[in-house]
Amino acid sequence: MQPAVIAIHGGAGTITRAAMDAAREREYIEALQHVLQAGQRILAEGGSALDAVTEAVRLLEECPLFNAGKGAVLTHAGTYELDAAVMDGATLAAGAVACVTRLRNPVLAARAVLDHSEHVLFAGAGAEAFAQSQGLELVGPDYYFTQARHDQWQRALGNAGMALLDHDGAALVAQGKTQASDPIDPDSKFGTVGAVACDGRGNLAAATSTGGVTNKQVGRVGDTPVIGAGCYADDVAAVSATGTGEMFIRTVAAHDVAAQMRYAGLSLEESARRVVMEKLPAINGRGGLIAVDRAGNVTLPFNTEGMYRGFARVGEAVNVSIYG
Repeated sequence: MQPAVIAIHGGAGTITRAAMDAAREREYIEALQHVLQAGQRILAEGGSALDAVTEAVRLLEECPLFNAGKGAVLTHAGTYELDAAVMDGATLAAGAVACVTRLRNPVLAARAVLDHSEHVLFAGAGAEAFAQSQGLELVGPDYYFTQARHDQWQRALGNAGMALLDHDGAALVAQGKTQASDPIDPDSKFGTVGAVACDGRGNLAAATSTGGVTNKQVGRVGDTPVIGAGCYADDVAAVSATGTGEMFIRTVAAHDVAAQMRYAGLSLEESARRVVMEKLPAINGRGGLIAVDRAGNVTLPFNTEGMYRGFARVGEAVNVSIYG
């Protein structure tokens, strides 16, 4: 048995130093610590990497601070469309759902696809029907609602109808157009959550979940449920991404980390650095990723000002960070 480890992220973006709120910052730190401790316990008890990342992302979906599940952002039409994926590095089994509107925990639906279906990706009503057949909980749109996300959507509608992904939230704060008090400005935050883990048997797994981009077009799907783009795991590395989803799809970012390790013999850290600091910026891709390898190495690079992130090794203290 080797030392097991789990890492998580809760989105990347622009730090709002001008509107810093210490109490709000503590909320994020405590939420990240709570999720990491839960995953750490699963690994400490001999649980699988797949179970650890599934539970970590489920807890992130339950936390309204993050853009996944409860607290998801709104589309241009004022609706909710959520995506999630999970992958088991030991078997290359994967499951994903996209554009779901009634599932309390999209990551559990993705896990059910992995465990109980011959398919990999379900979308929309078909994904919800499959999840319901597996006994998963359905909710109404009010479940996802938070006032902060609703206000964020209203600001997006008032700024030429653009998706907030395209806005400089720090500038909005400076102009007095928003009163963001989160450590990372919600108006310039790429709100995906994810987890990666290596268990005591050296098996790897990854999971990713998101509500998407504020004010996105109905039906838009980003990198989160696309295996190899926003989520990937094999016997070399497990990767979960957060950022400008279209760019992560175009660079097949998550898979590229593992591919560079396998084919070029690069380390986990160098492979991830090349993707996040070179390949993505070359096409204006912003964000970051978390990754682990089967030796238990962890890397959490990002090319934005901050990223909610942390990792926890079994038997050691939890490590949580927000800023660069």
